[in-house]
Amino acid sequence: MQGMMFFAALLPVLVVFVLLVVLRKSAKLSMLAAYLVTVLLAWLVWGAPFARIAGATVNGAVTAITLLYIVFGAILLLYTVQESGAIRAIRRGFTDISPDRRIQAIIIAWMFGSMIEGASGFGTPAAVAAPLLVAIGFPAMAAVMVTLIIQSTPVSFGAVGTPMLVGVKTGLSNSAEVTAAIGPATLEQYVPVVAVNVALIHTLIGFLIPLLMVGMLTRFFGRSRSFAEGFRAWKFALFAGVAFTLPYLAVARFLGPEFPSLVGGLLGLLIVIPAARAGLFMPSDSFDFPPRAQWGSDWQGSVGPEDTDAEIAPHGTRQGREISLFSAWMPYVIVAALLVLTRTVAPLKAWLTGPSTTLALTDLFGSGINASAQFLYSPGTIMIIASLVSVALFRMRGSDYGRAWAISGRTMIAAAPALLLAVPMVQVFINSGSEGIASMPITLAQGMAAATGEAWPLFAPIVGALGAFIAGSNTVSNMMFALFQFSTAQGIGLDLMGITLVVALQAVGGAAGNMICVHNVVAASATVGLVDREGDLIRKTLITMGYYVVQAGLIGMAFIQGGLWWGAAVLWALLVIGAMRANRSQRQAARAM
Repeated sequence: MQGMMFFAALLPVLVVFVLLVVLRKSAKLSMLAAYLVTVLLAWLVWGAPFARIAGATVNGAVTAITLLYIVFGAILLLYTVQESGAIRAIRRGFTDISPDRRIQAIIIAWMFGSMIEGASGFGTPAAVAAPLLVAIGFPAMAAVMVTLIIQSTPVSFGAVGTPMLVGVKTGLSNSAEVTAAIGPATLEQYVPVVAVNVALIHTLIGFLIPLLMVGMLTRFFGRSRSFAEGFRAWKFALFAGVAFTLPYLAVARFLGPEFPSLVGGLLGLLIVIPAARAGLFMPSDSFDFPPRAQWGSDWQGSVGPEDTDAEIAPHGTRQGREISLFSAWMPYVIVAALLVLTRTVAPLKAWLTGPSTTLALTDLFGSGINASAQFLYSPGTIMIIASLVSVALFRMRGSDYGRAWAISGRTMIAAAPALLLAVPMVQVFINSGSEGIASMPITLAQGMAAATGEAWPLFAPIVGALGAFIAGSNTVSNMMFALFQFSTAQGIGLDLMGITLVVALQAVGGAAGNMICVHNVVAASATVGLVDREGDLIRKTLITMGYYVVQAGLIGMAFIQGGLWWGAAVLWALLVIGAMRANRSQRQAARAM
């Protein structure tokens, strides 16, 4: 019976994976099928009351609307920058730093994206960085792919530490076994200890992420389709990895869970950009994409960069105007500054998230499920404000700004069906439990734990990643599974340090799962107008996600059992890089024959 429940709980995940990733169906169709399967299972097998299913569906729809609002703000900001002509100055600035697309991806996606993750979280880095990459000449799919890959190391401390301070803390709260195990320490004292372990594991894995990212970039979007072409930037990639992860680890150790990603990203930018300007650690060659005429149709979305060599319509504000690099970057400076202020200034945050500024639906259909939206606190509002300031800053014509609004609205509407199905499916999945029957996520986790026994730390990150894939959030994954991980670690006889490491592995896996989370992929794709390519993106990002969760499990076992497990962790990293270097596309193979 337990085995049947395990496979039944796995069915919605399999439906998404088979339709979206294997059969390459659209996210709209895949998520509709998954939603219907999840509703039927929750109702007929798990015995969840229909009122709870309806409440979870409405809660999911409200959450989807808040995500669409962020998508709209991100696209509006991009088109404001483009319609004003400021994007030409930004392009020029990056060319002055380096024309190499690998270096640009590292600076914008890894460094800038990590800083934005630290400030805001919840998919905002992709919403900000992916359109910016497209605007400076990246293919839409390449831009989304690299911004999804960095949704890993910084995520555990995103939104000023929310996955730790809310996710892990809430997941472990109100538990007598946790209180007894941590002894005289309070939960408020214990969570920062977990956070230091999370940061340490991320540091040992994440310093390689920029290298894997540029390898993926050149393998799928380079002329020669080669990982090795990206790896030729290995010195700069490793330098950038360390420039972020070492400050990140130090902040987690000495300042707590709130600021590792935010400070790590900021200090990393201050270190890496001057180094790039000085030519330090730079590759001997320079990588660029093939000419646009050679791009595959699947590379491009409906949101594209302007032709910087052509003048726009005579009425446009771009013609004949020169915008300084400082002014051109001001919209993004405003976004970063407002994100930091609204997340760190306690009175401002309290007002923006308080009852007077929160739209709340309580006890939906008598289910006990609540839904809420905080539009003033949303990154979408911040990006709209930055867009409005840009109108005055760049002295834009009303017709140009109106065009930006129209394009943003159309793109948001195109993304709506997939998100309005994906997020309700997730909420029904999470809220599927009934009296005496654990919810589908907990059923899956319990089944895995029963099968693995004392080797559980090796598999703990997979549960975290599965939770994030399903829920679309490291925070929610930690809330669902932190106590389960704690109890499982106790059950296999680990001491408190071992238990803490297993909880940390949950958080690390949950962060890695954001790379393949369906509604993150849908939302990020929407910001660059990339429709019905979500499965292709998930297939690509599965490569780096697989590296991350396996390496996390090996490092966890190494900390707990020592010995050969450290060798296994080193060997795994070498095998991944070696396999990528040995991989040759069909085009390369044909040339070699």
